[in-house]
Amino acid sequence: MKIIAVIPARYASTRFPAKLMQDLGGKTVILRTYEAAVSTKLFDDVFVVTDSDLIFDEIVSHGGKAIMSIKEHESGSDRIAEAVVNLDVDIVVNVQGDEPFTEAAPLEQVLSVFKNDANKKIDLASLMREITDEDEINNPNNVKVVVDQSQFALYFSRSVIPYPRDKEAGVRYFQHIGIYAFRKQALLDFYSLPMKSLEASEKLEQLRYLEFGKRIKMVETTHVGIGIDTAEDLERARAMLRDI
Repeated sequence: MKIIAVIPARYASTRFPAKLMQDLGGKTVILRTYEAAVSTKLFDDVFVVTDSDLIFDEIVSHGGKAIMSIKEHESGSDRIAEAVVNLDVDIVVNVQGDEPFTEAAPLEQVLSVFKNDANKKIDLASLMREITDEDEINNPNNVKVVVDQSQFALYFSRSVIPYPRDKEAGVRYFQHIGIYAFRKQALLDFYSLPMKSLEASEKLEQLRYLEFGKRIKMVETTHVGIGIDTAEDLERARAMLRDI
């Protein structure tokens, strides 16, 4: 299998504008993320796909590979699909542009499900981690996922799922960790399909895959991503770098 990583990178950000171009220990956030993905040595190629000349030039000027988006896109999957349509590739991994501490282990976990999937029953794979704290469970910024007995996703929601009507039922709650590995065809199918009501309501692009019958294999992990969503996150990341 030919496996590549694609890092979707928007310049604009509602919560923290231009966060990917912020300085993080002498390098920009997006450059550190790109270099971290390359250093895992899991991929035949790594690309940043962006709508920004600044981000494009930042990657290319440091010897990296970048692709300019042609259209405006509502989601990361749309942006990635446009970028890979003419690439010879089997599996595409979405690496978040604001995770400069990307590590090999969780990426290996999500890629492992395709090794024994000879019949190509898995369209995409992603990660989840168990959460037990009530505040975490109730936080709508933590996307929850429920799975079937074979660990295929049944539904994703910002709400508490399942609803704990019987608190003694022994239900486990899982937070979705937004690392994805896609079969190329699943991405291209997504790109051609319209947004339906579930995705529009929850603002979760993974629901489009479920609404159109795609199978998402979930892998349990203990990994917690270190993303940069706010100025405070950036300061914490700078402190982490100083301690390394």
